[in-house]
Amino acid sequence: MIFQKRSTRTRLSTETGVTLMGGHACFLGPDDIHLGVNESVADSARVLARMTNLILARVYDQSDLDLLAAESNIPVVSGLSDLYHPLQTLADLMTLQEHFGYLEGLKLAWVGDGNNILHSLMMGCPKLGIDIRIATPKGYDPDSGVMQDAINLVQQHETNLNCTHDPMEATYRANVVVTDTWVSMGQEEEKSKRMKDFSGYQVDKKMMDDTASDSVFLHCLPRKREEVTDDVFYGSSALVWQEAENRKWTVMSVILNLLSEYTPVNPKPNFTKPKKT
Repeated sequence: MIFQKRSTRTRLSTETGVTLMGGHACFLGPDDIHLGVNESVADSARVLARMTNLILARVYDQSDLDLLAAESNIPVVSGLSDLYHPLQTLADLMTLQEHFGYLEGLKLAWVGDGNNILHSLMMGCPKLGIDIRIATPKGYDPDSGVMQDAINLVQQHETNLNCTHDPMEATYRANVVVTDTWVSMGQEEEKSKRMKDFSGYQVDKKMMDDTASDSVFLHCLPRKREEVTDDVFYGSSALVWQEAENRKWTVMSVILNLLSEYTPVNPKPNFTKPKKT
């Protein structure tokens, strides 16, 4: 486990999950491994591949993950990069499946920064029939390359993707409202500017009142009050604690399927909405 960035959920979910499966997770923080500094990323990948069965890396640059994967002959799992956070999206989708009993046809609204969490949702949601509405302040739009990939997926799976700078437009009649931090690690110097730019993007009761009657709220955590009000975050529509727990079961699933020819005991969930009789 290579962690250039600190984390509560990614570290605990992986360490406890691997232990439950009978394995051993070895944590390498910034003081333990200086990826690409004292040793090249490629050399580190080759060494780790001879001592471990799998690498999970939480890094700043997606290019480091790509190089780790290219230079090692064992599976490499993204624990997060500047571009994507796929493990979080898996947990989000699992949480929604558990709550609604289906995914196809849901309308998910993103309110906030065009960041790595959003990028992974843009990659995952269309494949399971979820429509996405994105509201970001001007200048904080999703990455253009990711957007093009998302458009291709939306066309392939016949779903919808809409972008706006109006949070109320994005969340109107949405089944799911998702937000995240406005200031990611490494962006601390931009905080004062971002607080001004994100004015009007706090998820509050007024915003949630305009969503679908069965709507839910997600946040990957940690949460700050400027992002979402207490009445929403601690309210009955919030699934944030279930979402956090599901980080464990989903990372276990990823690791298990990468390291063994595992066949699930439980049947695959039905992602389509049951027809009314």
